[in-house]
Amino acid sequence: MITLQQIHMKTMKIMENKRLKLPIGIQTFETIRSDGFVYVDKTKYLVDMIDSGDLHFFARPRRFGKSVTVSTLYALFSGKKDLFKGLYAEEFLNRPDFEPSPVIWLNLSKVTTSCGLETLKESLKDVTIEVAEELGVDVPKDLSASDIFRRIIISASNKYKQKVVILLDEYDAPYTDFFNDPDMAIKVRDLLRDYYVQIKSNEKHIRFVFITGISKFAKIGVFSTLNVTSDLSLTPEFAEMCGYTEEEILQYFPDYIDDTAKYMGITPKELIEKMRYYYNGFSFDREAKARLYNPFSTLEFFREKEFFNFWMDTGRSKVIADYMKNHNLTVEQFRMYPISRDFAKSPGDVDIATPEAFLYQCGYLTLRKGTTDNLSLDYPNTEVLNSMSELVAQNIFAEKANVINSEMLAALFYNDIDKIVEVFNRLLSGIPYDDYESAAKQSIYFNRYQFSVQEWLYRSTILAFLRGCGIATVAEMHTNLGRADLVISHKGNTWIIEIKVAYKGENPEKKAEEAMQQIIDKNYAKQFPGAVGIAMAIDDTLRQITDVKTVRP
Repeated sequence: MITLQQIHMKTMKIMENKRLKLPIGIQTFETIRSDGFVYVDKTKYLVDMIDSGDLHFFARPRRFGKSVTVSTLYALFSGKKDLFKGLYAEEFLNRPDFEPSPVIWLNLSKVTTSCGLETLKESLKDVTIEVAEELGVDVPKDLSASDIFRRIIISASNKYKQKVVILLDEYDAPYTDFFNDPDMAIKVRDLLRDYYVQIKSNEKHIRFVFITGISKFAKIGVFSTLNVTSDLSLTPEFAEMCGYTEEEILQYFPDYIDDTAKYMGITPKELIEKMRYYYNGFSFDREAKARLYNPFSTLEFFREKEFFNFWMDTGRSKVIADYMKNHNLTVEQFRMYPISRDFAKSPGDVDIATPEAFLYQCGYLTLRKGTTDNLSLDYPNTEVLNSMSELVAQNIFAEKANVINSEMLAALFYNDIDKIVEVFNRLLSGIPYDDYESAAKQSIYFNRYQFSVQEWLYRSTILAFLRGCGIATVAEMHTNLGRADLVISHKGNTWIIEIKVAYKGENPEKKAEEAMQQIIDKNYAKQFPGAVGIAMAIDDTLRQITDVKTVRP
């Protein structure tokens, strides 16, 4: 195993002590290579892909490096040798049989989707015409976008006397913008089907096709219209083509590791351990072996030198919050959620996707090994888990979320048990209990929990809220004698929480005493010196914490 020091020395020699810039927001390979930005060499995967066939599809969540990959392919097929000096693909460009090709590079995330179908059609047409102008081919402007696309393929091939390369980035962007509007999604799907059929119809003019998106939506038609599409999305050999492995972070960012560790007052090794816990964990291969960091979060972390939920803070947080609210979803119901391998490969189209399929395709859930030969879904890392928890808390408290978050942080800081209980009760009073019953039953069934629907709802809601506050909280913490409901760690202090529900006719005080005795008998606090045990009884009729006992060291 290569050590941090060895990688650091090797990389410093390559860089000749020159500090490269962080490529935050830079999605163009040529800019990264020409203007002194860090480039993590992924070109081996591109060469292997080109050598293995001429029609490929690759799905990854947003901000995972798909556009940089497409941009790199554009430079590669364009024959820009100077950009590849020292990279793996330099050999590919020096092959005797290599010839540059005209490249049709389409990024459908540029298509305007917010002003109705007709505007969308015109925007798709404009994006297509831009490609014609870049290639220097004349096309009639009064045709549909699909007809213009066809003309570009044929005209570029004829003009350059070469088969063309088609790079289709974010092919599904116009479609996925309407996951909350199924009727519009169907109309956009039909429009895109007519567009993509031009690839099949003109394949004799095409050398190579690479398509990216967030998932393989079968009904769009791009796959049903093509004879063969090599889907690399779950292939182990290409699992690390986008995203950063931990070894790549060590190799390409040694200065930033040192600077950040020094700023935080910890060692580089301790920093990597914290980064692994907070940002690592995305897995895309069908064996669920590879573990990847999201590039955007990694780069932002090195710039800000702070553990923050960078990925969720961009783009679609409001959309995801609305989706969670509209579907009455909780956070805990998707922990180790069992799925089949067929589901992992084809989770379904936007207009019919189940919640787990939607969250998986958007990157909020990732693959994990299952208990059998199948797979499971779970949150990739602490960043995503905390972000989703925060969205749930915002749904409950709306504009008051920040205030109540601050109150909880203050209560923990001052070890104010009464205030902690007060905040929890405000939380519980905001839950439309019956709306979440099906989610609770589903999670209990999948995870074989040995407690009731009500207890699951109370516990999971409190858990999501604490995580949403950025408070380190573990559920079902195993000891040699049992499992504590919640273990909270904050500013060097620890609290063990055990929750009991008093149903109609039961005495809440006795339930609190029962919870307190369980903390003592099971010795939950033994591994946490100085931990405070909090035994809570929730009156199921009032849906409030009415009795509390504490166990202090």
